[in-house]
Amino acid sequence: MAAKARIAGLNEGYARELYEAYRADPGSVPEDWRQFFAEGGGELVAPEAPAAPRPAAGGVDPRKAAAAVALALRIRQRGHLLARLDPLGTPPPGDPGLTIEYHGLSEDDLAALPAGLLDGPLARDARTAGDVIGRLRAVYCDRIGYDLAHVQDHDEREWWIEAVESGRYLAPLAAESRRELLRRLTVVEVFEQFLHRTFVGRTRFSIEGVDMLVPMLDTLLGLAAKAGIPTVALGMAHRGRLNVLAHVLGKPYEDILKELMGLDPGEPFAQTEGGNLGYTGDVTYHLGRAGQLAAYPIRAILANNPSHLEFVDPVVLGVARAIQDERAEAGPGRQDVDRCLPILIHGDASFPGEGIVAETMNLSRLVGYRVGGTVHLILNNQLGYTTTPREGRSTTYASDAAGGFEIPVLHVNADDPEACLVAVRMAFDYRRRFHKDVLVDLVGYRRWGHNEGDEPSFTQPVMYRVIAEHPTVRTIWARSLVAEGVVSEDEVEAMRRAAWEALQAVRERVQAEAGSEGGADGRPRAKAEDGRAARAEATASRAREAPATSVPLARLRRLNEEALALPAGFALHPKLERQLAHRLEVVRQGGALDWAHAELLAFASILADGTPIRLTGQDTLRGTFNQRHVAFFDYHTGQPVLPLQRMPSAKAAFMAYNSPLAEA
Repeated sequence: MAAKARIAGLNEGYARELYEAYRADPGSVPEDWRQFFAEGGGELVAPEAPAAPRPAAGGVDPRKAAAAVALALRIRQRGHLLARLDPLGTPPPGDPGLTIEYHGLSEDDLAALPAGLLDGPLARDARTAGDVIGRLRAVYCDRIGYDLAHVQDHDEREWWIEAVESGRYLAPLAAESRRELLRRLTVVEVFEQFLHRTFVGRTRFSIEGVDMLVPMLDTLLGLAAKAGIPTVALGMAHRGRLNVLAHVLGKPYEDILKELMGLDPGEPFAQTEGGNLGYTGDVTYHLGRAGQLAAYPIRAILANNPSHLEFVDPVVLGVARAIQDERAEAGPGRQDVDRCLPILIHGDASFPGEGIVAETMNLSRLVGYRVGGTVHLILNNQLGYTTTPREGRSTTYASDAAGGFEIPVLHVNADDPEACLVAVRMAFDYRRRFHKDVLVDLVGYRRWGHNEGDEPSFTQPVMYRVIAEHPTVRTIWARSLVAEGVVSEDEVEAMRRAAWEALQAVRERVQAEAGSEGGADGRPRAKAEDGRAARAEATASRAREAPATSVPLARLRRLNEEALALPAGFALHPKLERQLAHRLEVVRQGGALDWAHAELLAFASILADGTPIRLTGQDTLRGTFNQRHVAFFDYHTGQPVLPLQRMPSAKAAFMAYNSPLAEA
């Protein structure tokens, strides 16, 4: 319906509220209203002078109607401040603007207003505005905090309203899916408890308190496989890594136990599918893994991440971009963002605290670095080592740094398994639809200290008394399924016992094998010596196989002409004409080259050999201080031309991008 037809009668207050919003921010109102107001329609709804409230046609007070519209908008934008997000029971911060009294309304006022005043899926079959407000509260102020007010794009905002309010993500899990989720949470929890008892005080950065990370990753991988995305690239710090390695990446329990026992998990310094050298001496919670998954037709890569924490973030985006880029043909290369889904798992203290996170988010829409949207997950322990949020950040949420990049944020309680899965399904679908970053803030806790040898109650005694008495998410979920008759208590215990016995059997086998191989610490000495010899031989082999890099002069002369050729009609900047002419002539005459010219010929010969090139950095296209010029810009139109992408001899892509300014 045209906007002009909606300003009379019951909707006059609504139109006036929209007009006030339009005057403050034109982009905040729907397109048809924006066009209507731009053409002078605001004069039809703007009051000529202050006047006492006057019922409009149908007996509706326009000011009450406008207040109801404002309340609905406030709930959509700020309802997350009332959502029950903390498993430990901390009350939500709240917002006075979410009360009806703040808007000068009463329950009777809302009951007297028609539902048609309020747009959106929740108004479709409601009778009164009060019904709609109640439904909005139930959605936006309950299990998931939808933190979306900073999203500026109209289509994205409309997508989120429909996704949240339509209820299409909220169908309860089927009984078998609920049992499977219990099985998954059981192996996650038992794995940590087994390590805790077997390796007392040993640092492992347990997942306990945010156990739902593993089922959430399961869901993301399953959705990616179903969507035809063949590869997922993951990056994370230490917390929960062993569990992710075991239960998402499929690293055998045997290898993890050997590493924790100080044993060599495989042939020393042998290259594995994941690219790791078998025994590196690094701690197991720094190691990564890569390979085809058994559960899904998808390849997963978890990047190695020695300290420090978030520095893996841009590395993972680089891995994803390399997989997405098609470089085999000459030209600028082609990118398919659905060849790889990047997932970054952050800490709640490091996300706002480390500048590399902001630098990484700044890459998200830059042409040379974008990866079609990253799914971010914050493992929110509500502590950074011993530092509380009020000491560690100047924002309400750990995720607030994402707001400046217009990244949608979903806050979710880590003890609410179904809400967690709803959040990641929404996140995946948003990425799939808009190819932009999205973030899920998994609000949980940390059952032990910063590491398992740390005593957290020295600095957070009250918090850790609560944690000590708080049931695990597996226990909470099991109780709910027993109460609903989905499983019996005997089944719950059988799942736990089977998971424990599987780990115990692996440990006994590893101990038996270690004892038979000798060595005071169980590590086979012969293997370590073989490894040193293998490394020495590899070094010598590389020295013997140094490639020849010279290029015949005749070939260089041809490549020089191609690498400096501009299309017909191109208007070169007058100051560059002499430089270009010199570079053409000096090679024709066999003269001396400057370094930048030699670099250009090196690039040309590499491309002619069929090896792609990606060249990035600050001022890369021109070269700081004017030495490079792999790109020329038409003097009249500003359109760029990269001759290396147009060379007839090129057999691979040439990609060159200017980078943002970066501290890291």
